[in-house]
Amino acid sequence: MTLFNDFYKGRKVLITGHTGFKGSWLTLWLQRLGADITGVSLEPVTQPNLFSLAKVKSTCKHYICDIRDTELFKSIVQEIKPEIIFHLAAQPLVRRSYQQPVDTFSTNIMGTVNLLESIRGLKSIKSVVMVTTDKVYRNQETLTPYREEDELGGHDPYSASKAASELVIASYRDSFLKEQGVAISSARAGNVIGGGDWSTDRLIPDAISAWRDKLPLEIRRPESVRPWQHVLDPLFGYMQLAKKQYGNPELAKAYNFGPDANEAETVRHVISKVHEIYGSGEIIWHQVPKGPHEAGLLMLNTHKSYLLLDVLSRWNLDVTIKKTARWYLSLHKGANAKALCEADIEAYEVAL
Repeated sequence: MTLFNDFYKGRKVLITGHTGFKGSWLTLWLQRLGADITGVSLEPVTQPNLFSLAKVKSTCKHYICDIRDTELFKSIVQEIKPEIIFHLAAQPLVRRSYQQPVDTFSTNIMGTVNLLESIRGLKSIKSVVMVTTDKVYRNQETLTPYREEDELGGHDPYSASKAASELVIASYRDSFLKEQGVAISSARAGNVIGGGDWSTDRLIPDAISAWRDKLPLEIRRPESVRPWQHVLDPLFGYMQLAKKQYGNPELAKAYNFGPDANEAETVRHVISKVHEIYGSGEIIWHQVPKGPHEAGLLMLNTHKSYLLLDVLSRWNLDVTIKKTARWYLSLHKGANAKALCEADIEAYEVAL
């Protein structure tokens, strides 16, 4: 069968944050599925960036807008009249949130409010997926994977802002959007890797860049455990969720997306695997964590997304690491970024 049974073909889809790493991959995949895509975002914040290298702008209607600009953002949404929204726009970095807490809270909380306000009374909208993070939980760093019903919290400003946005989403769903017939869910994904991410402190691109330049790679928290997954895994989950709840609003809930908890691994394991693929390069393993507080252990229970949405990780960690490392190595050898993404998407679709 055609992926998603041609559900996205011709549908009006709005993606906020489409110039970012995950947003660029999602835009390319939805364009492949025939969606009528509009993207609203800030300009890409890194050089290089996947949005520019893969010429994502050519695949969608493209608007530059800060989601905190209430009137401008609302006017764009009202003009587009989307059926489906994927909200990815955010300040997504933990360490930056320590440096810019006000910007983090205003973007992640009030940006969420502005999006939800913009669709109140909008007749076209049917399905909304609000992307938050696995870090919304009050993390006690235990071996018990977090379930969607567990307590929300957040030590750092990024985690706290995303936990607060979960409360905003639930409030708007219960107070306004359920009665309007809009299905709105939050998506909490684990650590994502894949080609095309050049944000600060990104593990694999930092490793390959350092070794290519004959520099040592410094790892500040080698024993930190995370639920690593390829970027296409949560994106499939988001698209499956948007489709499933479109005609079944009772599915509108919070969902975890990620690998099984027993597949969570340390930073040391991931970098060691990348080092095997690259074949050379120095690594400095710091024994005492450097920088502000970051969670050392985080695992998710993803049974709910499997049972209700038929979503599970299709690529195990070894495949995910190989796909990611080889994407960057191929790009450095002159390969086309968009072609590399399309090849990975096609391979992932075959795995489905």
